[in-house]
Amino acid sequence: MTTSTISHPANVPPNAFTQQELEWLPWLEPLPEGDLTQRHFDGLVDASRAKSPYFMLLARDPGILGARTRTDKDIFYNPEAGLPRAERELAAAATSRYNGCIYCASVHARFASHFSHRTAEVQRLLDEGVGTSIDERWDAIVAASVALSATPAAFGTEHVERLRAVGLDDLAISDVIHGAAFFNWANRLMLSLGEPASKA
Repeated sequence: MTTSTISHPANVPPNAFTQQELEWLPWLEPLPEGDLTQRHFDGLVDASRAKSPYFMLLARDPGILGARTRTDKDIFYNPEAGLPRAERELAAAATSRYNGCIYCASVHARFASHFSHRTAEVQRLLDEGVGTSIDERWDAIVAASVALSATPAAFGTEHVERLRAVGLDDLAISDVIHGAAFFNWANRLMLSLGEPASKA
């Protein structure tokens, strides 16, 4: 397998966190849509993802992409118990804000706002950073997410106790951990493969 690199000299990547929809430009050549086989579509899980440069780049290894996508969907879309969707998205947004992934932060902040109807508070997290205070529950989720992102060893019993104190049960705490851990990895992958761009 060979890939070529792509240069985007005309792009000026956004330098502020936003809830606006952004584009993402790869630095390596994505798989051409015409080259997709059933194995690639199985890896994409949703055929509509063939329109995404990010997923088409990851489609060069469809087995890993399939595992990644199913994990992502289970963390954020599984409605059985656990954390409400808004707070799963908050964990991912806080992780992305901490890691400096403007593209991922925009996606998950937008979802957190949509499901919580707390757009101003979500924007404050983006504007002021992960040290800002929103309320006890959201602050506990953000703090746990940031600790996991900094280094897994920084996450400890004090974070679990703080999450329990604001009403999270075992499944909800598991959702915080999975959402933050998954996006800690996903941010680093995306940051190493391309750059955000303002939507035309």
